[in-house]
Amino acid sequence: MDRSVAWRAALLLALCVAALAVALGASLPRTFFEDWGWAAGPGAWALSALVAAAVLRLPPFAVLIGAALSGLPMLLGVATGVHWLGAPLGLAIFGLWCGRLSARRAAGGIPAVA
Repeated sequence: MDRSVAWRAALLLALCVAALAVALGASLPRTFFEDWGWAAGPGAWALSALVAAAVLRLPPFAVLIGAALSGLPMLLGVATGVHWLGAPLGLAIFGLWCGRLSARRAAGGIPAVA
């Protein structure tokens, strides 16, 4: 486990998702999120994960798998009406996933991204 990469991945994801949420919230009407929030949220999470993958030089597809798995705790929040309930847990899971990917890459298990 590469703890440095884990922390940086979680922080990058949080910052990117927050920036996208502010930008989208400021530029789009509430009705957009009522109709398209099911796509905008996961799309922002995935796009932010790809940014983290690029910055940390991790394999994008493997990072997207981690992003999908780490986004699952947020379904509980959505189901209970507390949208951001699962975000802290999701960020921690994503960070751990990326830290493990980095350690596996350093050990020769995953090829480095060009």
